[in-house]
Amino acid sequence: MTTATTVGLTMFAGMLALMALRVPIAAAMFIPGALGYWAMSGEAALLNQVKGSAVARLTVYDLSVIPLFLLMGQFATQGGLSRALFRAAAALVGHIRGGLAMASVLSAGAFGAVCGSSVATSATITQVAYPEMKRHGYAGRLSTAALATGGTLGILIPPSVPLVVYAILTEQNIAKLFAAAMLPGVLAMLGYIVVIGIWCRLHPQMGPAGQRVDAAERVGAVLGIWPLLLIFVVVFGGIYGGVFSPTEGAAVGAVATFVAGWAQGELRGPQIASSFLGTAETTAMVFLIFLGADMMNASLALTAMPAAVAAWVGGLAVPPLAIVAAVLLLYVLLGCVMDELSMLLLTIPVIFPAVMALDLWGLNAEAKAIWFGILVLMTVGIGLIAPPVGLNVYVVNNLARDTPMSETYRGVFPFLAWDVLRVLLLMFFPVLSLGLVSVFFTR
Repeated sequence: MTTATTVGLTMFAGMLALMALRVPIAAAMFIPGALGYWAMSGEAALLNQVKGSAVARLTVYDLSVIPLFLLMGQFATQGGLSRALFRAAAALVGHIRGGLAMASVLSAGAFGAVCGSSVATSATITQVAYPEMKRHGYAGRLSTAALATGGTLGILIPPSVPLVVYAILTEQNIAKLFAAAMLPGVLAMLGYIVVIGIWCRLHPQMGPAGQRVDAAERVGAVLGIWPLLLIFVVVFGGIYGGVFSPTEGAAVGAVATFVAGWAQGELRGPQIASSFLGTAETTAMVFLIFLGADMMNASLALTAMPAAVAAWVGGLAVPPLAIVAAVLLLYVLLGCVMDELSMLLLTIPVIFPAVMALDLWGLNAEAKAIWFGILVLMTVGIGLIAPPVGLNVYVVNNLARDTPMSETYRGVFPFLAWDVLRVLLLMFFPVLSLGLVSVFFTR
């Protein structure tokens, strides 16, 4: 084993050890990376790398889309727009068995379209929907599982912060990736609703039917969400129509969401301050993870491990789809110990070149990169609810303390079955993720 390989493996072991000690993920990547870089190149080179990488990362214009979409989500959360979404969804489907659980998934999907964060979507919709489901006699297992699963739509339906990160790491078009994620995200939402319907048909006591509201009340509830519908159409219509870039679209969306929250009387001084503070805290966390991953990846580049992995994968005598499946399984396993951004930042620089070297469905380089990015995004979503960690499960159960976490984990398994089936569909039918790209971006 060469010295470079030894250093690379030692860095990985050190990172895992620090994570096991609950060191913040940014530091858990930065410290072994810095020590490895120092071992390979010396102190002067390390200091120069730290200075240069920080400036290079923090001055990337495309990354400004992240705090803007986060601010848009904060304004939507603090502006009370989630309540209107849940009322509208409940008015439409609340009268059928499991209808309120379906409404929580629908409202999570709609809220995710202006949020971009899975955790924020889970926390916001849970505060609105869980008390209603509890009041109507819903089982805690169904309620919390539906809320945790629905929260994943915050990153599966554009805008999606992980998808932005993937686009920047792989130098792909953000708007095209957003278009590619739209149909799979909607497919995920509809599948979750079907799962709830089947579950409540088999176990009617889990989600009793509610009272049907009259047509006038239903229409009024739907009309109450027109600001969010308008924001979605303006932002994404503008992006896909070429009127403005994703960054400009995020800025327009943030301003529009602020105006909508202000007009409804929910967004005032304390809420505005809380929105900016929440955005600043989350943005700082994201960029610290960026810097930690940059340090680790720069050190790995010195060890030549990414090139070695790409060459090794390319020489395997196995079908290319089997390699992709193994990569996706790796992401599921990593989801047990890492958050989605950390996984992408650490692994994409190593894995992406290897995947791009494979012949997959005869796709060209751009189509292959977009297709693989959507597969990774959908798989990362599984890690948000799968045991033993499942970040969304922790978020929901922290708000729904009367339901044991073990019950929630038992409840998410039917949804995980649909997740696995959906990933297989996307893997074997690339048109599901590439169809809208060809529609919106035909040359």
